Amino acid sequence: MNLADLWFVIVAVFWTGFFVLEGFDFGVGALHSVVGRSETERRVAINTIGPFWDGNEVWLVVGGAAIFAAFPAWYATWFSAAYLAVLLLLVALIVRGLSFEWRGRGRGDQWRWSWSLCLTLGSVVAPTVLGIALGDLLAGLPINGDGVFTGSFWDLFTGFGLWTGLTVLLLCLLHGSTFLTLRTTDDVRRRAQRYGRILGIIVLVAVAVFAVWMVVIAQPGVVSYVLLALAVLGTLAASIGLLRHRDGLAFIASTIAIAATVGSLFASLYPDVLVSSTSSANSLTVAGSASGDYALTVMTIVAAVCFPIVLLYQGYTYVVFRHRIAGPAPQAGHSPETGAVAPSE
Repeated sequence: MNLADLWFVIVAVFWTGFFVLEGFDFGVGALHSVVGRSETERRVAINTIGPFWDGNEVWLVVGGAAIFAAFPAWYATWFSAAYLAVLLLLVALIVRGLSFEWRGRGRGDQWRWSWSLCLTLGSVVAPTVLGIALGDLLAGLPINGDGVFTGSFWDLFTGFGLWTGLTVLLLCLLHGSTFLTLRTTDDVRRRAQRYGRILGIIVLVAVAVFAVWMVVIAQPGVVSYVLLALAVLGTLAASIGLLRHRDGLAFIASTIAIAATVGSLFASLYPDVLVSSTSSANSLTVAGSASGDYALTVMTIVAAVCFPIVLLYQGYTYVVFRHRIAGPAPQAGHSPETGAVAPSE
């Protein structure tokens, strides 16, 4: 394996890691008003991802930066083609981030409702846009011989891309529901389990269609078939875990499902990085889009040093904040307006 191939794998790992970690963040953000019937319950749901969401988003920055540094031609063509979509993604992420910070600043119900709506919309739009963008890599975009995108904004809405966006969104919702069952108690946990069981059936169908569609358009190799099988089996295992109240099993299974789904996209894409719908000769490849050996060598050394440190830090964060979150017991002087929550013992 040469350095260009290695960095394609690293890019795939970064993007897969982003969806595994930020996937449950998106899911909780989209579901917090559904599993929480009172303000305190909604705060419980939000606080489950409070220590993690901003750190998890860093994986998206690293994934994009890795493409920029390792495959500049891929970055230039893909991000130029999806310029308006990237703007929409940034707006969704900004609004979503603001909602975490500003939702508790006011005391009126209308204020909190407005920011809850922003959190929900941002958590739905972001994974959908990213899923469409990843699906387009494999479905193909109109690219000419100079690697220039020749289509319009509407050419981004390919059939496979749209289905990939829907599948990724549904996987995030399932992932979020399994995370909530693992991190909450009482009514919030029971509602998350109930919605997760319903989502499990829908996601299983979506992933199965995604797998068949990918086989038809990409003719994937052995690795892709294995990952697609893991995606289907992971979704099924998550549903079984929710039915049997096995919270840990359900979360691990949904993690495998979303990781395998995203990973199968990159495995099926190789050796291309962006398929051209105009002509297969215009498709961008790993070898043709990569930076020089010196740049890739320096990047590899930096990644080998920094990546384990990041993993250790994030792993430690999850250990520290591993306890379930529960609403406080009713007591004199407690005001439900504060939406205060405390970790359970």
